[in-house]
Amino acid sequence: MVFRYRNPRYPLHQLRDEMERLWSGVFGPAADGLLAPVFRSQPAANVWEQEDALLVEMELPGVKSDQVDIAVAGGELSVKINCPEAAEKAITYHRRERPIGSFSRVLRLPVEVDANRVEAELHDGVLTITLPKAESAKPRKINVASA
Repeated sequence: MVFRYRNPRYPLHQLRDEMERLWSGVFGPAADGLLAPVFRSQPAANVWEQEDALLVEMELPGVKSDQVDIAVAGGELSVKINCPEAAEKAITYHRRERPIGSFSRVLRLPVEVDANRVEAELHDGVLTITLPKAESAKPRKINVASA
């Protein structure tokens, strides 16, 4: 038996398409991708390091600042969000991908941070958290004495 791929240079694309088709049968037609149902409940995040701080950005569309709770403890950043469901009961959803209710995201921090100086800002649906590095985590210049 001979199998022909749509694109013979990328047989993994065909495998991915088949797996997505199989998973959509398990999770229903609302599942557009293999892992989409898993990640819909967590906001997307970017984390990067600057010389003196870590920066975290999270997408939180439609969330107000009083619905966000941020904590830093034990080398982890915890962000908890509470998005109450709209009170409109006469609505029939055909697709619902934006999470509602309470959900959280915990990120392990790669360096020690000063939890007392953490700042957060929510602007246009993007939460930006600035985590200043602890003095012990900052690089130090070591002077070398000559003999």
